[in-house]
Amino acid sequence: MKTNQTLQRIALPMLIFLSLFANSFGNTYAYHAFHHNTLPDSIPIASRKNFHIQGIAMDKEHHYFYVSYTTQLVKYDLNGKEVGSVDNLLGHLGCIAYNPKDGKVYGSLEYKNDEIGRGISNRSTGHRQSATQFYVAVFEVDKITRPAMDGAADGVMHTVCLPTVKQLYEGSANINGKAVKHVYGCSGIDGLTFGPKFGQRKGALYLTVALGIYRDTLRTDNDYQVLLQYPWPDINRYARTLNLENMHTSGPAKPAAIYFAYTGNTTYGVQNLEYDAWSNQWFMAVYKGVKKQFPNYMLFAIDNATKPALVKLRGHDSAKGLVVKLSKQGLHDASSGVYGWMFPLGSMGMQSMGNGLFYFFHPQNKKVNVFGGCLELYRYKQGSSQPFVRE
Repeated sequence: MKTNQTLQRIALPMLIFLSLFANSFGNTYAYHAFHHNTLPDSIPIASRKNFHIQGIAMDKEHHYFYVSYTTQLVKYDLNGKEVGSVDNLLGHLGCIAYNPKDGKVYGSLEYKNDEIGRGISNRSTGHRQSATQFYVAVFEVDKITRPAMDGAADGVMHTVCLPTVKQLYEGSANINGKAVKHVYGCSGIDGLTFGPKFGQRKGALYLTVALGIYRDTLRTDNDYQVLLQYPWPDINRYARTLNLENMHTSGPAKPAAIYFAYTGNTTYGVQNLEYDAWSNQWFMAVYKGVKKQFPNYMLFAIDNATKPALVKLRGHDSAKGLVVKLSKQGLHDASSGVYGWMFPLGSMGMQSMGNGLFYFFHPQNKKVNVFGGCLELYRYKQGSSQPFVRE
């Protein structure tokens, strides 16, 4: 059902306001739920040159949404009109998440000199210190009021350094008697969201960050998605202004815990991560992997009702880790034991809206190096091989 656009612009703010209510499950991490009639079926997102969209985040109370365009964060109203932006980050801003507890947007932000880092530098203007660092960017989005704001000079962005990620990225491991670079195949970070401790539905709130994982068919230790959890708001005490000429290292020495989800190797790991309180699952959207021994699904879900188990990691010589179980939903590959879906959306943006509703970003690339599209509203279909259907 397509809503009349004129009526939608007039009625939407009031409908959303009237629709807010406390989540019936009493879950700490659930946003206010929405009936589908209060949400636009489609929201346009303007095209931007050079970089594609990495992630989306929704502020449901104040009727804004946010888009990561790799090197900038853009703030929009629910009609798709730009309110403001933070530009020229000179690094890779990936998945983003809105935290209703403090009204800020958090995102994975990495600076490195590999193929991805060099590509960003070649298409950007400005200069930064030649250093490898991984951060959680924290945006004061209520201060974003105009285009092309500067994160540091305008006081709208602070960052928390993640030294554990750098250690994994720069480190090496011995697998089958051979030294391999990048522990777990770590390429950096991308997927990011807020939710409970894995295996718990209530309690403390955690910021969860997923490692990027290099695609490599020859090694056996890169077949897990690796997820780091940091307690919130404790992580915010490390936040500092980012000076690109002298990048700081203020951050927690290590995460509260590291978890592993066995999916088979994917190309650059979890692109977008989203905890959905309604179904009590963690959705992981990825770029398809290429290892032939795996089904190479494009969307996975972690069953948060199952407690993580400390077990020997497959493909590792002797290492153990806290392994979370995939939900027994969708398709099942008997040989690997992996569950998932061949669902093509989510890697460039997905947002849980409550009550089984999700927004997914639809790319619409009409010109070379010009990237835009729209947000489309979907409903989750539990137990189906087609996990989401259009509203």
